[in-house]
Amino acid sequence: MPRSVNHVASRAKRKRILSLTRGYIGARKNVWTVAKNTWEKGLTYAYRDRKNKKRNFRALWIQRINAAARLEGMSYSVLMGKLHKAGIEINRKVLADLAMNAPEAFKAIVAKVK
Repeated sequence: MPRSVNHVASRAKRKRILSLTRGYIGARKNVWTVAKNTWEKGLTYAYRDRKNKKRNFRALWIQRINAAARLEGMSYSVLMGKLHKAGIEINRKVLADLAMNAPEAFKAIVAKVK
């Protein structure tokens, strides 16, 4: 009996991965082994960078809070220490947004902890 091979499924799998590598340069987009390796490595980068994105945004929020706090005459670390001591539980994302878009509200929070 001849060997049965599911060409439909294997071709579909290759076609799916090659469609995911559209936009890559050179052999990375159309040579099966190169495209597959590139796609797998891209998944690794995506996983890593989802973690780095959180790190980068936290750093950005801290910079914005620090800049706004220094306009009010205190440093970031002093402000955060006083916020925790006063029992004001507000996260850095919201605090940075207030510093950027609602400076009066940020000033009110700083005045409350001074």
